[in-house]
Amino acid sequence: MNKNDLIIRLERKEEEREVENLIREAFWNVYRPGCSEHYVIHCLRNDGAFVKELDFVMEKDGEIIGQNMFMRTVIKADSGEDVPVLTMGPICITPKLKRKGFGKILLDYSLNKAKELGFGAVLFEGNIGFYGKSGFDYAEKFGIRYHDLPEGADSSFFLCKELVPDYLQNVTGVYLTPMGYYVDEEQVEEFDKGFPKKEKLKLPGQIF
Repeated sequence: MNKNDLIIRLERKEEEREVENLIREAFWNVYRPGCSEHYVIHCLRNDGAFVKELDFVMEKDGEIIGQNMFMRTVIKADSGEDVPVLTMGPICITPKLKRKGFGKILLDYSLNKAKELGFGAVLFEGNIGFYGKSGFDYAEKFGIRYHDLPEGADSSFFLCKELVPDYLQNVTGVYLTPMGYYVDEEQVEEFDKGFPKKEKLKLPGQIF
């Protein structure tokens, strides 16, 4: 892989549909039959918590092959204060180039940019096997709980990375997923009609 062939930059307005289709291709039938992630980002771009300065695409040979974006949110600390943090995603690489190292390059670049902008920590749902290579750890190790998760339930999907050392020191509390991530299924179906028809399949490993 020649890293010199890659460009990571901010998403442009005229590319939004192309990026949505990329996300749709990347997530289709992965976590559920079909997907909703392309509609999620369509909605999040107009959300007040959306960080436009951290809305990235990755280009290779003039083609958009990946994207990542961030949202502001908070930890409702046990002390009573709101601790500002980021959450991330959807993040994806085009299916034809998965597992070739592009995702980590995009991830590390975007996390570094978030740090440069002064954000203290990123929390989100992901696989420690991949994200651990970029410095994420289980959020429970930081004393941060996932909202609405019953006590004793598996929280290994909930990850955290401090961008500022010790940013979460002495902080315990509950992480809140931004409301913009919750979308109406009927609206997802209607939005999806604007894209090329794809078959929804129930596959092993899907979680919804």
